[in-house]
Amino acid sequence: MSGKMLRIGFIGGGKMAQAMAKGFISAGLTKPDSITTSCHPTDLPNIQAFKELGAESLTENLPVVEKSELVILSVKPHIIPIALADLKKTKVDNDKLFLSIAMGVTIKKLEQILPKDSRVIRVMPNTPALVQSGASVFVKGSNVTEGDVTVTKKLLQSIGTCEEVPEGLMDAVTALSGSGPAYVYLFIEALADGGVKMGLPRDLAYRLASQTVLGAGRMVRDTREHPGKLKDDVTSPAGSTASGIHFLEKQAFRGVVMGAIEEATKRCKEVAEGGH
Repeated sequence: MSGKMLRIGFIGGGKMAQAMAKGFISAGLTKPDSITTSCHPTDLPNIQAFKELGAESLTENLPVVEKSELVILSVKPHIIPIALADLKKTKVDNDKLFLSIAMGVTIKKLEQILPKDSRVIRVMPNTPALVQSGASVFVKGSNVTEGDVTVTKKLLQSIGTCEEVPEGLMDAVTALSGSGPAYVYLFIEALADGGVKMGLPRDLAYRLASQTVLGAGRMVRDTREHPGKLKDDVTSPAGSTASGIHFLEKQAFRGVVMGAIEEATKRCKEVAEGGH
């Protein structure tokens, strides 16, 4: 995988696969005609999305693997054994690197399902990869090389940030950064709705809310200050921010958000244990 343009295949063409494909293309790591995906024949929206991207869309998995240097497993967790069944029956070259973004499917399980000695890395990205602002983590399997890790980091860093973690943290990571964008979108919508309630035009409210969340996130990331200190910097004595924070605290705002992460983590563990 030393070539400039990677041949990348996606087993499953959902929103996350589309976000990653567009991000890799935008970063110049591959090009549309170097991407192949497999989708169920009835999955017309996803088939169309990859065709519009300029990529090849197929209805079988094995040809995608054969055409690709790097294969991204991007189907639902319970579909993984079904989608990869053909690979066990057919000789697959060991020059393939498999990246799995399936929630809750462990490295051990993936290595059991894939052909013997397959090189596999488990990844948890998130959808802001589409705008090269993703937050991804990865866990390497027992057969991967340092070169595989380098390629994975390069791919993931091209669409945002990337960190290696122990596999035991993956469920919590999934609950926080994997599901986190959905919580943030709810927050942005709520901020904007509050602005509209108080008289702001809706389009202005959405612009202000989204930029405020973006800016606050960058402040935490770039200044490396504790979020509590940055909060205090905005909160003047007897000011409007203090009143707003007091209301949020009375509604157990932080406890509710922490509870969402806890519940999402529990769900990830259920899936890992075989629940659908």
